[in-house]
Amino acid sequence: MSGWYRRSGDVLTLTLHIQPGAKRSEIAGLHGEALKIRLAAPPIEGRANEALLRFIADTFGVSLRQVELKQGGQSRHKLVAVTGSKVEPESLLL
Repeated sequence: MSGWYRRSGDVLTLTLHIQPGAKRSEIAGLHGEALKIRLAAPPIEGRANEALLRFIADTFGVSLRQVELKQGGQSRHKLVAVTGSKVEPESLLL
């Protein structure tokens, strides 16, 4: 088991390190005990958070309402909960 996600029933909790303002949105591997995600959106007026939730929903194959920002609204370090995804988190690092 890795340190950047936890599974509890059908809820997956992800520990993320976000780099806003990147050229494109992508998973950039691990950053310590967090999954690093580069986001094309700027960190202005919550736009990066919205883009992050859409990116996570697309990546995990769930609808936007199944993704919730639990912690870190103003921070690069975030906790996000994903409900009902069949995607294995480890597969994102391949």
